[in-house]
Amino acid sequence: MTNPYRHSYKQELSDNVSLAIFNCGLQSCAPSHSWGPGVRDHFLIHMVLSGKGRYTCDGKTFELKAGDMFLIKPSQVVHYIADAQDPWEYYWVGFNGTYAQRATSHLPFSEARPVYAPKNFEACKEYLYQIYAHSGNAMSNSVAMVGYLYLFLAALIEEGRRLSPAQPATQSSYVIDAIKFIQFNYSTDISVDDIANAVGISRSHLYRVFISNLGQSPIDYLTEYRINEACNLIKNTNLSISQIAVSVGFFDQFYFSRVFKKIKNVPPSKYIQSLDNTGEV
Repeated sequence: MTNPYRHSYKQELSDNVSLAIFNCGLQSCAPSHSWGPGVRDHFLIHMVLSGKGRYTCDGKTFELKAGDMFLIKPSQVVHYIADAQDPWEYYWVGFNGTYAQRATSHLPFSEARPVYAPKNFEACKEYLYQIYAHSGNAMSNSVAMVGYLYLFLAALIEEGRRLSPAQPATQSSYVIDAIKFIQFNYSTDISVDDIANAVGISRSHLYRVFISNLGQSPIDYLTEYRINEACNLIKNTNLSISQIAVSVGFFDQFYFSRVFKKIKNVPPSKYIQSLDNTGEV
């Protein structure tokens, strides 16, 4: 058994962009070290490097050993504990963002079995290590960390595809096309009908595929995307609030402020002040 240790990194500020690292790290646990029962507000994947432990998710318990992974989804009640005699050592990465739910839906985990032993263990292990090795708050760190996260998820998604090669991709392709349309047109006065027409399906069908793949409606996705783009403009430009509102597709500053407060829990002015106080702007 190795001596217990914990090395971790947590992002200081992360908006709900397409895919963002929430935290990451590597840990050799003390005997019977545990977390929970509790819930997370982000996606979290652990990879067991050595030792053993037990993972309980939604009332089901799984025994894990070196080479296994386990997935935690937001709002799931989970508990995990290191073995008393041979405690585990693991890497982990937590992430969120508008793309996170869709990406994890293609991973080789299931509701019935949220654990998986990757065939390409060494590659997945290296990607997780590189995420932590590149941790930091500089732009270069953020880009590198997300880059390795994409490679890590891509490796697992490929394994999932090989396990279930016949799964239809029609619904997800509609969502991809809709998101692309939003990304290119969010700054204009587009509606859900415009998105549905661009994708070539009905408004009701668009709603169903968004709920199925992303867990939110098209209008909620569009609104959150616009507000997150507004946050980027607040951080990276000197534009006024009214200029930012127009830049992200809101042509009524007061309505923009109401929507911003609803999503971020503070009005734009307070959001700017909080960044000033932390030295982010």
